[in-house]
Amino acid sequence: MLTTDPAERRARSLDTSERRGPSLGTWGRLAGAVVAGLALYAAFPPLGAWWAAPLGIALLVAVVDGRRVRAAFGLGVLVGVAYQLPLLHWTGEYVGAVWLLLLVALVLVVAVPVALLPLVTRLPAAPLWVAGVWVAGEALIERWPFAGFPWAKIAFGQPGGPFAPLASLGGAPLVSGAVVFCGAGLWALVRALRARQRRAAAGALVAVLLGPTAGLAATPSVDADPPGPTITVAAVQGNVPRAGLDFNAQRRAVLDNHVVQTRRLAAEVRAGRLPRPELVIWPENSSDIDPLRNADAGAEIQAVTDEVGVPVVVGAVLAGARAPDGRLVRGPRNAAIVWAPRSGPGATYVKRHILPFGEYIPLRGIAAQVSPLVDRVTDFEPGTGTGVLPAGPARLGVVTCYEVVFDDSVRDAVRGGADLLTVPTNNATFGYSDMTYQQQGMSRLRAIEHDRAVVIAATSGQSAVVAADGTLQARTGDLFTPGLLVETVPLRTTTTLATRLGPGPEWVLVALGVGAVVVGLVQRRRSREQGRA
Repeated sequence: MLTTDPAERRARSLDTSERRGPSLGTWGRLAGAVVAGLALYAAFPPLGAWWAAPLGIALLVAVVDGRRVRAAFGLGVLVGVAYQLPLLHWTGEYVGAVWLLLLVALVLVVAVPVALLPLVTRLPAAPLWVAGVWVAGEALIERWPFAGFPWAKIAFGQPGGPFAPLASLGGAPLVSGAVVFCGAGLWALVRALRARQRRAAAGALVAVLLGPTAGLAATPSVDADPPGPTITVAAVQGNVPRAGLDFNAQRRAVLDNHVVQTRRLAAEVRAGRLPRPELVIWPENSSDIDPLRNADAGAEIQAVTDEVGVPVVVGAVLAGARAPDGRLVRGPRNAAIVWAPRSGPGATYVKRHILPFGEYIPLRGIAAQVSPLVDRVTDFEPGTGTGVLPAGPARLGVVTCYEVVFDDSVRDAVRGGADLLTVPTNNATFGYSDMTYQQQGMSRLRAIEHDRAVVIAATSGQSAVVAADGTLQARTGDLFTPGLLVETVPLRTTTTLATRLGPGPEWVLVALGVGAVVVGLVQRRRSREQGRA
């Protein structure tokens, strides 16, 4: 018997759909969410397919457009897992499954902005609002969870593409916003062409082309660079006895390796095979023996510094302090010390952004239940300051390893007077993972953002010298091999628009995104009220 009751027809329809399971369209959206996340990952080094990011965004927006917030959140979780899992698996390389706590938090921070996209995709100029919502999510990741973990910013996958020069105008947030604007524009273009809406298609085409065109227009001309002072700098890669946390068990061997490579540098200079450096940079953790407390370590560093005859920036772990009852009252500190010939240790910077699940364990009680390996990690104590150290002829801006992902760390160093940047890093902890290549891409973007050359000194590779325009000037070879780099780079004192504006462009984009979400919520509520009427 047929029924004309609408409520009963809807109930029967729901019963039928539940028996049949997810529709083909639902499976397509689920698959699309996974592919979108993988495309965002593919943009990052070492794959470096920068063009995959706007394509991933276009697919992501297509997948969630027209969905309810709850459904879009679920799709956002899939996007987040497909994006973050392959990108950040190195964080658990040697601390076990505890890194999944970090992954869960980061996936949620991706899923929330994705859940909000359906509220703005039907507004006029939708690609702009989509970009604002995405940058708002990245601004959150910059600050939370665990004091921020913004490793997966879309901008960091763009150092080799046409969007990268925009970093000099508005920093990493502007680059991320431009990539998302382009991708959302591509989605809007396809939608307008399918609906044969010529005016909308023309506007969407502008969104697709604006970012890369502006980036190409902002590309600095190498020939136009003003002449200025330069410095010849050496990066020493001493290597470690073995990968992983266990390299700390042979701390003296790591120090000795860097001493040996620096002596080799001095010998090559004396023989005329390498130019004489004016500054030598050792990587993070090159002396895990506190050279200020351990006389043998200090004497060894002093001897090789005297031999090379120029300041050596030493990455050292300064020991913590314990109370008489054994309580740790001051954790160890991750420091960069300028060690001068004859006069010894001088200016020091202590890393202020320390790595969660690497240099300290958040939620230690819960983490210990997930993996017993967390007991091997002693919580470090963060430092303060801008990281600017007088080092020979340079005012060196030290951005230690993980700190390169934070906008404020690099910007504060440049605003504090740094004319050269260095990223001393210890990637031995993360084995043969992609971490070192991802960090190299970030350093290239920072060079463009602030018009500064960057010297990356790594314990086990890959060390590199990045020119002020973001190009790789030199780099060492295979991972876990010793190496030396000696290059001449400029000392710059100019400031880019991004340096001067600071977080301003980020907050403008965040305001646009949040405002659009509010408008979308109001419109959706009105539509529901009209539907009930």
